[in-house]
Amino acid sequence: MDAKILDQLRAVVGPAGMITNDSELLVYECDGFTIERNKPEVVVFPNDTAQVSRIVKICHQAKVPFLPRGAGTSLAGGCLPIGGGVVISLARMKRIWEVDSRNRFAVVDPGLVNVWLTNQIKSSGWHFAPDPSSQGACTIGGNVATNSGGPHTLKYGVTVNHILGVEMVLPDGEIVMLGGPVEDSPGYDLTGVTVGSEGTFGVACRSWVRITRNPHGYRTLLGVFETVDDATEAISGIIAAGIVPAALELLDSLILRAVEEAFGFGFPLDAGAVLIMEVDGIEAGLDEEASRIEEIAKKARAREIRRADTEAQRLLLWKCRKQAFGAVGRLAPSYCTQDGVVPRTRLPEMLRTIRSISEKYQIKIANVFHAGDGNLHPILLFDERDSEQVKKVLDASTEILDACLSMGGSVTGEHGIGVEKISFMPKLFSPADLGMFARLRKAFNPDGLCSPGKMLPTAGACNEAGHVHTDGAHAPNKPGRRAAL
Repeated sequence: MDAKILDQLRAVVGPAGMITNDSELLVYECDGFTIERNKPEVVVFPNDTAQVSRIVKICHQAKVPFLPRGAGTSLAGGCLPIGGGVVISLARMKRIWEVDSRNRFAVVDPGLVNVWLTNQIKSSGWHFAPDPSSQGACTIGGNVATNSGGPHTLKYGVTVNHILGVEMVLPDGEIVMLGGPVEDSPGYDLTGVTVGSEGTFGVACRSWVRITRNPHGYRTLLGVFETVDDATEAISGIIAAGIVPAALELLDSLILRAVEEAFGFGFPLDAGAVLIMEVDGIEAGLDEEASRIEEIAKKARAREIRRADTEAQRLLLWKCRKQAFGAVGRLAPSYCTQDGVVPRTRLPEMLRTIRSISEKYQIKIANVFHAGDGNLHPILLFDERDSEQVKKVLDASTEILDACLSMGGSVTGEHGIGVEKISFMPKLFSPADLGMFARLRKAFNPDGLCSPGKMLPTAGACNEAGHVHTDGAHAPNKPGRRAAL
């Protein structure tokens, strides 16, 4: 990168706010999807929206590609710096600017870790409802970019349902306010359009987020089943009965083994699956609702139903669920997490398909998923040092996602498209749909400099950024070099 540009960036953030050393840049060559990697040329750490705007203006004027980055926990390559360029790390922007409980919103920086907001306001009786499994590390800016979900999506919705407004730096450096601290803004829903755009519309800075009253009570049950099919039958029965649980989470036998080794919760290791079933709300009626769920689960051949009798037991159970992905590291040197969606009624069929794919490729696949809304997370176990295993995992992943589509589902429920799933977009959408998406993005990002090569299929990943890096020197590694950890 031209020394003049580096000097301009340094003038904005200071010497301590910029990384150019090759060994340090390696940390920013990918996110949680490590199949594709590419180093940026520089990483900058702004402290506020004004600095973000100045950085973006420098990149825009020099025609240098750039992209925002939160904690890097995303799993689809959304943080991959295609074309090199500038990574704008928002990690230092982590303030809570305001909490307005009367009007039920908070104003937060993009680098604020998700769970920090809930920890700050829970003593006052509030929480931030979106709770990705990575909420102890992921940032709210990243949640906005990918429209994150989580275990409690079934009742409370995904991130877009909790964002009132976003202060955004457009790709030319202009600062705009989309939406605001009101329930409904006149005109186009630009906030809704922006949430989930994966950083391709601009850099989301401060967010006005909806805060939610803590429930008066919880009833958390653990159903133990001999088979995954029985557990999925219970899920369908609960929803069919008109019950809307706060969460329905399924863990199969492979996941159970890893979680039990890590936390010693007391999961039955001979079970085919367990189902975490939680209802919340006002105390009146919770016991009755929990009893109905227990009855439905027993009709689906649950061999045992356990209740979390204390808040400590409930929190430990959720800790096991939310740290299940980390615990999987005990089962294999490497793993790749997929993120498909199918209608709830097709869950048993989809699980059988995954077992068949596992047998076909001779790789183990563990399953943990948000069962209530059909969002599966098959975890493919392998050793990335074996190129044959890497190829099998990539092929198996493609078959799993194709099966989701054939059952009327989607290739992502919350991880996003990023670079990983661009090839599936023509399978999901018509040419007319994709053309409309491209025109919408171009309205925000006409030069293609902001997060190039993401979400939508193009003739070439770097072509969106015009003539930048067309010699291929900064092209990302091809799929198959490494696998997602």
